[in-house]
Amino acid sequence: MSVSPHPHFCQLYMITSYPSFIGETKMGISSCSRRRGLVIILLLHLTAAVYGSNYFEDFDITWGGGRGKIVNNGELLTLSLDSTSGSGFQSKKEYLFGKIDMQLKLVPGNSAGTVTAYYLSSQGANHDEIDFEFLGNLSGEPYTIHTNVYSQGKGDREQQFRVWFDPTADFHTYSILWTPQTIVFSVDNVPIREFKNLEKMGVAFPKGQAMRLYSSIWNADEWATRGGLIKTDWSRAPFTASYTNFGSSMQNFEFGEGSGGTDTDEDADITENQEEGGVLNPQPAQDVSDHDPPMEQAAATKLRWVQRNFMIYNYCSDAKRFPAGFPPECRA
Repeated sequence: MSVSPHPHFCQLYMITSYPSFIGETKMGISSCSRRRGLVIILLLHLTAAVYGSNYFEDFDITWGGGRGKIVNNGELLTLSLDSTSGSGFQSKKEYLFGKIDMQLKLVPGNSAGTVTAYYLSSQGANHDEIDFEFLGNLSGEPYTIHTNVYSQGKGDREQQFRVWFDPTADFHTYSILWTPQTIVFSVDNVPIREFKNLEKMGVAFPKGQAMRLYSSIWNADEWATRGGLIKTDWSRAPFTASYTNFGSSMQNFEFGEGSGGTDTDEDADITENQEEGGVLNPQPAQDVSDHDPPMEQAAATKLRWVQRNFMIYNYCSDAKRFPAGFPPECRA
């Protein structure tokens, strides 16, 4: 997926963090350039999710020729698609780990052929990406939620779901939780997918590249609805998706240069990533409260319910696609 360019970030720093639900936050900082002797100062701002964000302050509409709009004093953002162009926006800040929530109301009526994408992404050929896409359908037919995870430029980890409500009738919350241990996709606080850190099995995991939040609406009628059999009905344009109540407990970074100095081995050591675990089966720092395991069990129960009743595609079950054997994470 193509995204708008943004400033290049040094790839050598690492922050290891566990959000408040795990009980502890740990940080490690390493230099972006030992050769230049610069100290890169990362100012970490980790706060509880705050809703009612002002879209003027947090996002830029990056393309669409006026088809993207921020209205209601910054409380609402809309993206539209017509036969000439779609539209899109991106966050002003870049993030490394945490949780984002966005309330979306998807294109109503006959949305066949359209895709509304909402995702985190870094830049370049070896980019990381955590991807929600909403595939439109004919009137009265259900939307498909398409998810994917890219690590170092490699994706092909698709899972797809139907939703258990009408996503066009009202706003619903779509969340991405991203920690060094796991990625969890949620809808209205119900987890639908978890992608764990399985680097010990040789599976790349997004952890070293800061990402912006992007969203766009575009025409994909060559594949989006019934494999491309149903085309976009342009007589129903413009197709409009709406956004409100962005919430973030992501870590926002500001970069500055200190004078002189290099990293010590001790500095580098504290940047080591923690063992893989996952929010549904975590291996957190020691002082986790007694109530955490039941909460994790409840989340796992919800996840199984969604995957049993609403998952319609899982790359880990597609034997025709992987005749030589499934990817290693599918065997975990």
